[in-house]
Amino acid sequence: MAIRERLSGNEAVSFAIKQINPDVVPAFPITPSTEIPQFIASYIANGEIDTVFVPVESEHSAMSATIAASAAGARALTATSSAGMALMWEELYLAASNRLPIVLTLVNRALSGPININADHSDGMGARDAGWIQLYAEDNQEAYDNMVQAYRISEHKDVKLPVMVCQDGFITSHAVQNIDLIETEKVKAFVGEYEPEEYLLNAANPMAVGPYATSGYYMEAKRAQAQAMFDSKKVILEIAEEFEKLSGRKYGFFEEYRMEDAEYAMVIMGSAAGAAKDAVDKLREEGKKVGLIKVRMFRPFPAQELAAALSKVKAVALMDRADSFNGFSGPLASDVRAALFANKLTPDTVAYVYGLGGRDVRVEDLEGVYDALLRGDLACEEIPYRYLGVRE
Repeated sequence: MAIRERLSGNEAVSFAIKQINPDVVPAFPITPSTEIPQFIASYIANGEIDTVFVPVESEHSAMSATIAASAAGARALTATSSAGMALMWEELYLAASNRLPIVLTLVNRALSGPININADHSDGMGARDAGWIQLYAEDNQEAYDNMVQAYRISEHKDVKLPVMVCQDGFITSHAVQNIDLIETEKVKAFVGEYEPEEYLLNAANPMAVGPYATSGYYMEAKRAQAQAMFDSKKVILEIAEEFEKLSGRKYGFFEEYRMEDAEYAMVIMGSAAGAAKDAVDKLREEGKKVGLIKVRMFRPFPAQELAAALSKVKAVALMDRADSFNGFSGPLASDVRAALFANKLTPDTVAYVYGLGGRDVRVEDLEGVYDALLRGDLACEEIPYRYLGVRE
C-alpha cells in the first residue's frame, strides 16, 4: 500500500536513495543540491543505511571517486548542480565512455555568469552530449519515481550507461508537495541487488578501466557507446512498464497532454510543464484545440516518437529553459526541428527561451505563447527565436 507523504524534491530523491541503499556516495555540497548528500549523511549517521559516504574536496573529486567506486564493483551515486557539474565535466565523459552504471542526481541551476543560484537547464543541456541518459522531472513525484527507476536502467546488460536524474532547482527541489512513496521492501525488490559481471576487484578476471585507446580502437568504442544509448530506449520503456505495475504511475519518453485532437502544441521540459497544463486547460475551456508534450527523456532523444506525436499539428512552440548561443534556438528546439525534418513533417514552429536564472513562468505567460500560435504570430525579429518575458 502506497505511503502518502509531504516532501520536497530533494527529500523525495533522498528517500528513494535511502530505500535503494547504494554502496558508495561521494559528494561535495553546492546549492541547491546540497540537501541530498546532507540527508544521506544523516541516514548513515542514524544507522538507517550502510552506505559509505565519502566527503571530497571538489565536485571533480566527487565524480572521480564515484567512477572509482563503480569501476570497483560498487553501486555508486553523487549529486550536484550548476558550476559543480561544470567542474566535473571531464569526468562525465569518462563515466559514460567507461560504461559505468552511475546515477547523478542533478538539481538544475543556472551556470555563471553572471552568478545566479536559481533554476534553468543550462547545466544539464551543456552535458547533453556527454553520453549520459537524462531524465527530467516535472514535480517531486516524478523526481522520486525517476530515481527509483534509474539504477534498473543504468545497470541493464544492454545499457551500462550513467543516468542523470534531473529536477528544477528550488522550484521542485525545495518546494514541498504531497507524493506517494512505495514501500521500501518493494523498492528494494524492484531495484534488486547489483551484481556486476566485470569489475576491478574481481581477482579471477583482471581488467582495465579507462585504458588509452589508439586510433585503431577509439571509434569502435564510441560506436558501441552509441549502440547502448540507442538500446536504452527499449529498456527505459520496459522498466517504466514494470514500474507502472508496481506504482500505478505511467511513464514513457514524454507525456502527451490533451493532444488527441490538438491543432496547436507546445513542447516543454521540467517544472514549467505544470503551468503549461493549466494554460492548456483554460484555453480548452474556450474551445481552442491546444495540447502539450512534456519531455521526460531528453537523452536518448525520442526523435521519431516526438515527430509522430506532432504529426497532425498546424503549429508548435518549442520551449527551452537554456540557450545554446548558436544564433538559432535552444537545444530542445533544435532537436525537435531536426526530428520533424527527418520525418518529412512541416508544421510551423517558433522557438522560445524562457525562465533563465529562475525567472518566473506564469500560466498567463504560457497562454500568451499559445495565443501567438493561434494568431499565426510566429515571426522573430532581431534573432530567429524569442525570449519569453525578457525586458528588451
